[in-house]
Amino acid sequence: MTGGVPGDLQLSGRWVIPAAELRWRFSRSSGPGGQNVNTTDSRVELGFDLAATAALPPLLQARALRRLEGRLVEGWVVIAASKHRSQWQNRVAAQRRLVALLQEAIKPPPPPRRATKPTRGSKERRLAAKKLRSAIKGQRRSRPQLPEG
Repeated sequence: MTGGVPGDLQLSGRWVIPAAELRWRFSRSSGPGGQNVNTTDSRVELGFDLAATAALPPLLQARALRRLEGRLVEGWVVIAASKHRSQWQNRVAAQRRLVALLQEAIKPPPPPRRATKPTRGSKERRLAAKKLRSAIKGQRRSRPQLPEG
């Protein structure tokens, strides 16, 4: 996506989603635009069939399906954009959001965490903080009043 709509979406240097795999729907927006909103179809829905795409290799497709499973509707990723007054700007915004979502979904998982032990100094600081907190709370407790006399 270099010049905006329409065209293929560039996910990375290797992976491109062809424009033929994208589905566009337009409707009236409830967003900004005054009375113009009542007459123009500026709201955009961009759909991409992630489950049936041939644009991604099976490994990346499976990773994206797993990470986006709560967002998918029958295998489709649907992005709605109605922030702008013009349909063109909403189309560009929807494309950008779809690219960002898919790039995040196909990223490799982070390296596994290596277990470490807390240092002696961090243990001492933690215990000192607990003692200080205990002392502060202890000062708040009511003390019995000595009888005057």
